[in-house]
Amino acid sequence: MKRSKLIDHTLLAPTATATDIEKLCAEAVEYDFCSVCVNPTWVALAKEKLAGSDVKVCTVIGFPLGANTSQIKALETEQAITNGADEIDMVMNIGFAKMGDWHAVAQDMAAVVQAASGKALVKVILETCLLTDDEIRHACQVAVQAGADFVKTSTGFSKGGATVEAVRLMRETVGENIGVKASGGVRSQADLENMVMAGANRIGASAGVVLLGKTQQENNHVY
Repeated sequence: MKRSKLIDHTLLAPTATATDIEKLCAEAVEYDFCSVCVNPTWVALAKEKLAGSDVKVCTVIGFPLGANTSQIKALETEQAITNGADEIDMVMNIGFAKMGDWHAVAQDMAAVVQAASGKALVKVILETCLLTDDEIRHACQVAVQAGADFVKTSTGFSKGGATVEAVRLMRETVGENIGVKASGGVRSQADLENMVMAGANRIGASAGVVLLGKTQQENNHVY
């Protein structure tokens, strides 16, 4: 697969404007990225700007804390799909995971998977920087059982992002039939290659253009 199609070109900053989203979409088409990843309020605009291209629209659900109720996450998912989302990146209920209440975690994930009902791909954000290795394994297993299509490392809004170790552990746990997305702190071509070697088959980054080696400009908002 060409490297550009591994990248979800991302802009989740709270200050993002319509002009910023339009620029993001134009770059995604120019560089042939897999998707743009935007906050739910921008899904319809992104869908409009990407019309006629094969670039997908991805959005985030329960973002960035994962602490919304399952009903709200499901409703967010339904609205996002109605507005044109092709992919859903939901944040796991991290508090439930830290409690070891894996049944509640599973129900929360399943609510979003059911709301997507085959109309959109679902990725589950684990926020690995807040979890032990055992918790990462459990979360991955539950995500698979809930019917998720991908597990994802991070929101980019917590204390850490993707690590090679977390990606490798996630890939070992889910096997080869579920996707693994590395997101947060992937800022260079070397970072991208390291994540792919560890088992990632999707990369979330706002520095997607840099990851392709097209420019050396600095970008400090990598999610």
